[in-house]
Amino acid sequence: MANVYEKMKELGIQLPKPGPAGGIYTPVMEFGSNLLYMSGCGPQGETTFEGKLGADLTLEEGQQAARNCILNLLANLEAKTGDLNKIKRFVKVLAFVASDDSFTQQPQVANGGSQLLLDLFGESAGKPARSAVGVNVLPGNIPVEIEMLVELN
Repeated sequence: MANVYEKMKELGIQLPKPGPAGGIYTPVMEFGSNLLYMSGCGPQGETTFEGKLGADLTLEEGQQAARNCILNLLANLEAKTGDLNKIKRFVKVLAFVASDDSFTQQPQVANGGSQLLLDLFGESAGKPARSAVGVNVLPGNIPVEIEMLVELN
């Protein structure tokens, strides 16, 4: 795998500063000898997203929100490990999508975040197992929340 920081520079991507935990939990929990479970992150960032897909937001806005979630997760991961190049692979991604009852494109929303992992880490490391689930509402009226399981070298 190529140096992820070189790839980020090439794509014009900068990680945000890790945000504070929104409750009583740890953003990244180690378990086993080389696994990290990452608590869910929302899309907080330069662009604010609120509401439900299919009612308040378009598919494209949902994809951008999912991308922001992944950026926030990567910021937490970097804060924990000190170096994103320590990632062997992303094992599992779970995306929660706040959706209007008629909205059925949750997997396409999650693709906004999955594509970023693929672009940065390549096919072997950046293409994890994934679920995308529609939910009625998420904390703070955010449209997307994503959590991950990561394996380190």
